[in-house]
Amino acid sequence: MAEHWVENHKRDSWRRQAKASGYRARSAFKLKQIQERFHLVREGDFVLDVGCHPGGWTQVAVELVGGEGRVVGVDLQSCASVDGAVMLTGDITESTTQERITAELDGQLFNTIVSDISPDITGKWDVDQSVAMTLVADVFDFALPLLAKGGAFTTKLFQGVGVEELIAAVRPHFSTVRRFSPDASRNSSSEVYLVCKHHTPWKAPKESVRARYERAVNKILGGDEIEPDPEPVASSFRVRKKKNTSDFEEH
Repeated sequence: MAEHWVENHKRDSWRRQAKASGYRARSAFKLKQIQERFHLVREGDFVLDVGCHPGGWTQVAVELVGGEGRVVGVDLQSCASVDGAVMLTGDITESTTQERITAELDGQLFNTIVSDISPDITGKWDVDQSVAMTLVADVFDFALPLLAKGGAFTTKLFQGVGVEELIAAVRPHFSTVRRFSPDASRNSSSEVYLVCKHHTPWKAPKESVRARYERAVNKILGGDEIEPDPEPVASSFRVRKKKNTSDFEEH
């Protein structure tokens, strides 16, 4: 099976095109197709690339913003430098990495945030799905305050439990929220990209994306809280005191 997968991978036309075009990964064409359809990145933009390793999306972003734009890439795994971009290594959910990203702003806000991030896969579908959705929610909560008014945000999701609830939690932050499956995605993949345009920070709910998402998911899964002050329920059960030998008299 492993040899079969490797052979199919070698025959992958998108992989061949990426190599021929100088891109580090086939995933570069996913962002190019998202851009072709939705025009998220403009020349001169300031872009944050989340989950940037191995750098394919960063390469595309640098091309799109041109010489007047800026690109910052961040990933937990170290990534080789990309000309025209600042590459950071760290966990975006940790404060030290977040501070490094914020330091790169230099008084600006990002015009576009692109994310191809995904967690380490354990093989346990329900666990992987839950971790992936929570990670995306955390990225939104950190990055949305750094996104300019009218800006765009696209991120990878995996179809399954929690997708609709996450989309509902994100929707108040943008005028347009759509799902899109690039042709460059593998046919066997459950991935889909959430494309959000026209950031509306003045409409943002006070509660975090993650909190609203988790509450909605808990509701569809049956909840995990006990209802406060439940109504008393009548019962015919009575406790009877057991008699002992001293309770009996001799005759």
